[in-house]
Amino acid sequence: MATERQKRIARALTAIIPRVPFLDAEAIREAARSRRMRTLPPERAVWLAAVAHIRHAYTDYDDLMDDGYDKEAARFFVLDDTNAVLDDWGATRRLDPDEIDPETEDAADA
Repeated sequence: MATERQKRIARALTAIIPRVPFLDAEAIREAARSRRMRTLPPERAVWLAAVAHIRHAYTDYDDLMDDGYDKEAARFFVLDDTNAVLDDWGATRRLDPDEIDPETEDAADA
């Protein structure tokens, strides 16, 4: 039986990125339900989990980090690729570099 938070996360995922592939949706839901996201509203948790998932699964983010780039620089270089995936999935918003909250986003990448 799903908890109220799990239901809210599922609804938020459908509302925020309606065309996300099933396997990606499962990974995002799991990350959004994690302990480190517990204090965030479900919508924020889903958004951060989605962005982190896309970075790691669909961009060169990890390679850039391995090459010595810091998080901020790596995130800058994969911004367009991240937004392209969000667009493909029908996301209701795009990643805006001016709105990045490093402390909260670190929770998603942990």
